[in-house]
Amino acid sequence: MSATVTTPPPPATRGTSGRRRAAPDVPPYGPRGSRWTSRAAVHGVLLLAALYSVLPLVWLVTSATKSVGDFSATSAFELADFNLWGNLRDLFAREDGVFLHWIRNSLLYAGVGAVLGALICTACGYAVARLDFPGRRALFAVTLAGVLVPPTALALPLYLLASNLHLVNTFWAVFLPLLSNPFGVYLARTFADAAVPGEVLEAARLDGAGEFRIFLTVALPMMMPGFVTIVLFQFVSIWNNFFLPLVMLTDPELFPMTLGIYQWNTRAPQFPDYNPLVITGSLLAVVPLIIAFVVLQRQWRSGLAAGSVK
Repeated sequence: MSATVTTPPPPATRGTSGRRRAAPDVPPYGPRGSRWTSRAAVHGVLLLAALYSVLPLVWLVTSATKSVGDFSATSAFELADFNLWGNLRDLFAREDGVFLHWIRNSLLYAGVGAVLGALICTACGYAVARLDFPGRRALFAVTLAGVLVPPTALALPLYLLASNLHLVNTFWAVFLPLLSNPFGVYLARTFADAAVPGEVLEAARLDGAGEFRIFLTVALPMMMPGFVTIVLFQFVSIWNNFFLPLVMLTDPELFPMTLGIYQWNTRAPQFPDYNPLVITGSLLAVVPLIIAFVVLQRQWRSGLAAGSVK
């Protein structure tokens, strides 16, 4: 009967000092060159995305400073004689200052509509998340289904409804549909689940507070980052809204900036003097969005972080 002989492993290699040599370091993500290659690729993609986002704004700035002749004679990013103040003067004087009406309408639609719409969405999301009533799950399922419906598909039903209510070509035909946003309700429910403890609500009820007072004084301050996030989303969506005013309105004094600038742009091929006005008006239309993002960025970023953790 033969015995199996096990060969012992070779002794560890020792250096001149007698210490065991450490194994060579191996990069955890493959060869060292691949890491730098992937980083360069990511930076290249980010650079292309940044250029894609910034170049249209640069073109707006350079083109808004050109006169009618320079706009046609120079290239897109080429600078010419500075004529921004003249373009602004012509912009506000054209058609008896109708552009001022467009600015006022856009601020009313987007500013007031964003705040009221966000308040309604926050209240609905809080109710679905923290109040117990029959049909709560079914109501939230219908709300999620509403997120999947594109706004353009609702334009014709909204027009027929406004026509039956004799609201076509009025301020309310555009303003009232902007107060509802299924996606805002979904975000508000998420924030209410994450930020409003049920124990705090029970304590407020034991103190005799009603549900409406609990929402305004207890739940809404806790949901403020989410509320600001919904306000910002609503503001951007309403400010850029084009199709609903196009369907509902025919009076130029009720137009928002998007629709009014579009109407001028349709005249530009026949009347080239509208080109600087369209470009300058488009540049002014971007400014409120930039201001909104800068002012609300702290609350907006914290709100997005809370939603992502949830």
